[in-house]
Amino acid sequence: MRALAIIMALAATIPAQAESPLPFDIGGPFNLVDQFGKKRTEASLVGSPSLLFFGYAECQAICTVALPRMAETIDLLDAKGVEVRPVLVTVDPVRDTPKSLRKAAPRIHSRLLALTGDETALAAARKAYGVESEQIGEDIEGPLYAHGSFIYLLDAEGEFLTLLPPVLGSERMAEIATKYLIKN
Repeated sequence: MRALAIIMALAATIPAQAESPLPFDIGGPFNLVDQFGKKRTEASLVGSPSLLFFGYAECQAICTVALPRMAETIDLLDAKGVEVRPVLVTVDPVRDTPKSLRKAAPRIHSRLLALTGDETALAAARKAYGVESEQIGEDIEGPLYAHGSFIYLLDAEGEFLTLLPPVLGSERMAEIATKYLIKN
């Protein structure tokens, strides 16, 4: 609980700034497929700002907070006239196939771009964004994964701007995203 309180306190003070708040690069090349089987690379994130999350559609843990929170944030940004694309990169390629993601994506958000691939391709995407993931068990539904929980804000060129912890409310995430995306 103490760690969560520290993360929340730090996240609440994230300023809008021109450069990454982290001392290392985030982002890079990936080669995945979307829920329709179309090949997608990092170039697919160019043209519109994005909120990017690594998780899985059938997750019963952090994803049940992060994905709805990301969708709410997208809708709040839409209301402000800021169109941001929601993106999910799976950590569970066995269950999150293009076919299963095609069904799951609209339940999360109507514009969700859901990405999957083989383990090698997904490992490269996770590495580019500094996301760790490991199978920690199984339940009756299938494998359970521990994975990163941050939502990444990317600009219209696909460049990393900041991390948004899903413990923040959607209003606060939209406020932070707006400061990064709307230049005064």
